[in-house]
Amino acid sequence: MTRVHHLNAATLCPWTARLVNGAGWFTRGRLVCHCLLVETSSGLVLIDTGIGSEDVADVTGRLGHLFWAFARPIRDPEETALAQVVKMGFNPRDVRHIVPTHLDLDHAGGLPDFPWAEVHINADEWQAAARPRTMNERGRYRAIHWAHGPKWVLRAPGGDDWLGFRSVQAIDGEGDVLLVPLEGHTRGHCGVAVRTDGGWLLHAGDAYFHHAELTGERPRCPPGLRAFQRIIAVDNRARLGNQARLRRLARDHSEVRIHCAHCPVEYDSLAHSMALAGNAPARLSAGE
Repeated sequence: MTRVHHLNAATLCPWTARLVNGAGWFTRGRLVCHCLLVETSSGLVLIDTGIGSEDVADVTGRLGHLFWAFARPIRDPEETALAQVVKMGFNPRDVRHIVPTHLDLDHAGGLPDFPWAEVHINADEWQAAARPRTMNERGRYRAIHWAHGPKWVLRAPGGDDWLGFRSVQAIDGEGDVLLVPLEGHTRGHCGVAVRTDGGWLLHAGDAYFHHAELTGERPRCPPGLRAFQRIIAVDNRARLGNQARLRRLARDHSEVRIHCAHCPVEYDSLAHSMALAGNAPARLSAGE
């Protein structure tokens, strides 16, 4: 079985908390870049990368003034996925596979920190980033994040059914890590499901942004995040349709725990559970 570690690979502090967290007009908000580090028999798998080391050193130069003005990331090199992998006692070269939910700048910024890794990505998402069609797409991707020439593994449409989702593909040979199409936020946006001892963990990326969108009888979301999701989506109808499917999954399958990329409530809960479980990393060497 796999072992999962929860990482926050960038803290974002937009103004104001009322618009992104639901309370506090006069304080900055808090969002996270929730990534997963998965121990498998074939090495480490990193799901999303957050903001990379070079991004932290030059936020406006690499990520743009608009992102800096809106997101206000904390410029802490210790929050990068690379620094956290090292701090946990792993050799960074043991990160052999990266599975971005999509290639937005706050999800793929750490790709240059692991240039040796295979990067598994939906082919439609790679096409959107490599040849953006719209102003929306031209603004959200940063070619500098793949200027090093990653080892792309493009996943064409097709695959199996999984708990009501179609065209699901296994990343590994044992079927413990699955790519689950959840288009709408971007052309090739996907979730990533990981089989654990306690059931499945589904990283839903930016399919939603706030925990209350997935729970309760009436989904709700702070107004800033609700507007942002609608504006940035390449296909808002598909996005909303996939949110509804995720709500049904959460309702009907208690063996699946779902989280998104930016909700601090979900991240804090999962990271706390990991700490209580004493989920200390095993030490791997690059030769294993």
